Amino acid sequence: MGVPEGDFNFAAPFCSWRGVFCDTQKENVLKLELSGSGLSGVLPENTFAKLKKLQSMDLSNNSITGFSSDFWGLGGTLLSLNLSSNRFFGILPSNIGNFGFLKSFDLSFNNFSGEIPASLSSLLSLQVLALGSNSFEGNIPVQILSLKFLVAVDLSLNRLVGEIPQNFSASLTGLKALNLAGNGIQGRISDFSGLISLESLNISGNFFEGPVLGLFQESLKVLDISKNQFQGHISQISFNSNWPNLVFLDMSLNQLSGEIFTDLNKAHSLKHLNLAHNRFSLQKFPLINDLKSLERLNLSDTGLTGPIPQEISELKSLHLLDLSLNFLTGTVPSLTTLDHLDLSYNNLSGEIPSPLLESLPSMEKFNFSYNNLTICYKNSLPQTFPLSFLGSTNGCPIAADPNLFQRTRTRNRHMRLELAITIATVCFLAGLVCLAFGCRRRTRLWAEKQVPYKEEQNISGPFSFQTDSTTWVADVKLATSVPVTMFEKPLMNITFADLLAATSHFDRGTLLAEGRYGPVYRGVLPGGIHVAVKVLINSSSINDQEAASALEHLGKIKHPNLVPLTGYCLAGDQRIAIYKYMEHGNLQNMLHDLPIGGQITEDWSTDTWEEEYGGETQEKQSLISWRFRHRITLGTARAIAFLHHGCSPPIIHRDVKASSIYLDAQFEPRLSDFGLAKIAGIEPENERFLGSPEYKPPEFDQNPASLVSEKSDVYAFGVVLIEVITGKKPLGDEYGEGEVSLVSWVRGLVRKKIGWKAIDQKIIGTGSQEQMEEGLRIGYLCTAESPLKRPDMHQIVGLLKDIEPVGDQ
Repeated sequence: MGVPEGDFNFAAPFCSWRGVFCDTQKENVLKLELSGSGLSGVLPENTFAKLKKLQSMDLSNNSITGFSSDFWGLGGTLLSLNLSSNRFFGILPSNIGNFGFLKSFDLSFNNFSGEIPASLSSLLSLQVLALGSNSFEGNIPVQILSLKFLVAVDLSLNRLVGEIPQNFSASLTGLKALNLAGNGIQGRISDFSGLISLESLNISGNFFEGPVLGLFQESLKVLDISKNQFQGHISQISFNSNWPNLVFLDMSLNQLSGEIFTDLNKAHSLKHLNLAHNRFSLQKFPLINDLKSLERLNLSDTGLTGPIPQEISELKSLHLLDLSLNFLTGTVPSLTTLDHLDLSYNNLSGEIPSPLLESLPSMEKFNFSYNNLTICYKNSLPQTFPLSFLGSTNGCPIAADPNLFQRTRTRNRHMRLELAITIATVCFLAGLVCLAFGCRRRTRLWAEKQVPYKEEQNISGPFSFQTDSTTWVADVKLATSVPVTMFEKPLMNITFADLLAATSHFDRGTLLAEGRYGPVYRGVLPGGIHVAVKVLINSSSINDQEAASALEHLGKIKHPNLVPLTGYCLAGDQRIAIYKYMEHGNLQNMLHDLPIGGQITEDWSTDTWEEEYGGETQEKQSLISWRFRHRITLGTARAIAFLHHGCSPPIIHRDVKASSIYLDAQFEPRLSDFGLAKIAGIEPENERFLGSPEYKPPEFDQNPASLVSEKSDVYAFGVVLIEVITGKKPLGDEYGEGEVSLVSWVRGLVRKKIGWKAIDQKIIGTGSQEQMEEGLRIGYLCTAESPLKRPDMHQIVGLLKDIEPVGDQ
C-alpha cells in the first residue's frame, strides 16, 4: 500500500507516528486515525495481525482498493471501523462476521457490489451501520433484524429492491435514524410505524405508495419521503399532535392530493418544507407567518392561487423560496433576505420592488420568468439577469439605462440570442420595435422564396398535392368556402384559400418535413401570422364533428414548453393542424450541427445558418454550455410532465425525440406533436409504438404487442437527456467498448461510476461536471429496462431541478 513518507517518521517509535494512538505503556496500538492520509492500493499484509488491542480504525478518505488476508483477524477487540470514501470494489467478504464486538461500521462511498452478506447478523453489538453510496444489490437482508442495538442505519444510494422485511419496525424499536434513499424499494409508510424512537427517516427516491397517514411519531425531526408514489390527502395530519418536533419535511414529487396542511402555521420548529410537484387542489397560499424558524420553502407546482402574502417578507430566517409553476396573482413582496428565489410561471404583475431588485446581484439564484411583471432598475442590468426574466416581463423605459439599447442594437447582427433575451428583459417597447423589424426582414426573405399567388374569387377543387413520398388530396369544391378556425384571433375570416396562398399552393418549396403524421409546410397567413401547417393524412374513423372537437381540445392545452396549436381546418377528409412557427429550428439540428433548413427530420424552419446570420451563430455557441443544455432538458421534462399529470385525460406523447423539440424566439424548448394520435386515425386499442427506432423502449422489442404508456415517453425522454449531455446521436455514432447504441454505452459507464467519460467535451468546463454526471444518472433511471423501475415525469422534473446550475455555472 502506498504511504506518503513525508507524513511518517519510520525511524521513530510507531506510537509517535501521526494518527497512531497507543496505551499508556506505549506497547499496544489502540486507535488508528489516518483519514485523508493519501493511502492507496491494497491494505498491506502482515500488519494487522500485530494489532491485538486495536479498538478503533479510521482509514476514510483515502484511495484504498482492497483488504489484506490478516485484516480479518482484528475482530477480537475492534469497536469502530470506518473505511468510507475509498475505492474498495467487488463483493464484500462474509468475513465481516468476525467483528462481533463492532459498534460502528462505515463502508459508505465505495463501490462494493453484490448482496449485503448474511454474516452481518454476527455483529450483535452493532449500533451504527453505514453502507450507503455503493452498488449493493438484492433485498434488505432479513439478518439485520437480529441487530437489536441498532440506532442508525444508512443503506442509501445502492441498488436494493424488494420490500421492507417483515417485523422490521417491531425488531428495531431503538432505531433513531434510517436512510434508504435512492434505491428501488417498495412498501408503505406503515412499514415504519412501530419505530417508536425514530427521529430521522429518509426513503426518498424509491417506490413507496399509499397514504402517508400511518407514521405519527412525536420524536420525528427529519422526514424525507420525496420522489415516491404516495397518494391521498395530507390535510388530516396535525403538526401539534403528530409531528410537534419536525424540523425537516420533504414530500415533493409524489401524487398527494387535496389541500396542504391546515395547521401548517403551528409547525414552529420547521426549518425546511418541500411539497413541490404533487397533485394538490387549487388553493390559496397557506398561512406561514408564524414559522419564524423557516429557512427553505418549496411550494412549486402545488396549485397555489391568489396573492403571495406580504407577511412572508417578515420571515427573516428564510433563505430559499420556490413558488414557481403556480397560479399566483398580485404583486411581488419585498423579499430581500433570500439566497434563492423562483417565482417563474405564475400570473404576477406590477413592479418588482426596488429593494428586491437591488438585492438580486447578491443572490445565488433567482427567476421571475413568465409573469406580467415590470422591471424598473436604475442601473444597467447585470449580465446574469436576462435568463431570469424571460417571457412577458415588461421593462420600464423611464428608468432603463439608454446606453443599454444602443449596445443591444449594435450587437443585433452577430448575437441574435442575446438580442432576443436582453430586449425582452430590458424594455418591452423596444422589444416590439425590434420584433417588427425582424418580422419584416423574415417576411421579405420568405417572399423571395414563395411562388407568387394571386387570390381569386373562385378556387375550385379537388386539390392534389405531392410531397417526396406521398400524394394527398383535399377534396373540397370551393377553397373560399372551407373555413379555417383560429383560436388566438377568432374574428379573422381565414379560409382554405388563405392556406393555399400562405404555402404557395402547398408547393414542395415550402415543405419543411414529412413527419410521422403527414407533411408540414411553412406559411404566412393574413396579418403576418407565421405558422407551420401540418396535414394529417392518415385515415381516421372519426367524423368531422369529432375531429373538430378533438382539435378544439388540443387548442386549449397551453404550457410554456409546448408548441401551441393556433388553429385548424377540415378540408374534405384531411384534418389540417396549424401551429405557431418556431423560429430557431429543432434540437436535433442544433445539437448535431445540422442546418436549420435541413429536411432530414421534421424541421419547421428553412433559413440556413449562413442565410439568416452570416456564418457562425450565437445559437450554436450557446449549445456549448451546460446551463443551456440543462434548460432544454428541464423545459422538455416539464412539458411531458404536464401532458402526463396536468391534462385530463392524460396525454401520452408517443414520439418524444430530439427532432420534436423546438426552440422559440427566446430559445425556450417547445415540444411538438402531442395529442394527434386519435385525430390521425390511431385508435386507443391499437396504440403501439410508432416512433423513431432509436428512442424505442426495450419492452417493444421483447413484446411487439405492448401498449404505449407514460413510461414509454419516460424512456424516450431519457434517450434525449443522454443525447443532450453526450452530444452523440442515439444510433450511428462511435461509442467505444463495442457498443452499438448510445443508451447501452452510457448505462454501462454509469454502472461503473465512470459516467464522466461520456460527457460532451464541448461542455466540459462550462458548468459543474458533478451535475452533468448526475444528469446521466437520471437518464440511466429513465432508460431502465423494466417500465416499473422508471420514475414518472414529475419525479424527473424534481431531479433535474436539483441539479439546476446556479450563479455563473
